[in-house]
Amino acid sequence: MNAMQPTRIRLLVGIAVICAALGWGTVQIVSAWLGRLVPVPWLAAAALWLVAGALAWWTFQARPRLQGRPDVKPMEAIVAARSAALAMAASRIGAVMAGFYAGVAIGLVASIGTPSGLQAFWSSTIAAAGAVGLAAAALWLEHSCRVPLDRDDDPRA
Repeated sequence: MNAMQPTRIRLLVGIAVICAALGWGTVQIVSAWLGRLVPVPWLAAAALWLVAGALAWWTFQARPRLQGRPDVKPMEAIVAARSAALAMAASRIGAVMAGFYAGVAIGLVASIGTPSGLQAFWSSTIAAAGAVGLAAAALWLEHSCRVPLDRDDDPRA
């Protein structure tokens, strides 16, 4: 049986770089074809920060239960496994969104002189920062969900 492997930072960086190129390309295509800027709503940034905060809160609450502290009720194995799967998915989504919005922000640097360009630049920058926060909270949760294999459970022992 193959265990889940921990998320590698270089995987998330690779995803972010590819998505940054897509975000930058989106700005260039929309600007060339439609003659306008890519609209980036503040709601995108708020949603990413909200999800990052919720995931960080879940990690903060779950960590003592996952560590098996004596004064806390331990977490059921299925909940821990689902939390780990959530963390892995959230870290990848955070990398996608961080890269895309960072690419949009880079693409909008030339348009900062206009009010709509400035607004789109800042909303995409804050959204990218929220996505980085989401990925960081997800990595924290994933790290908290790691449990060492017992010698009795290890088939190689």
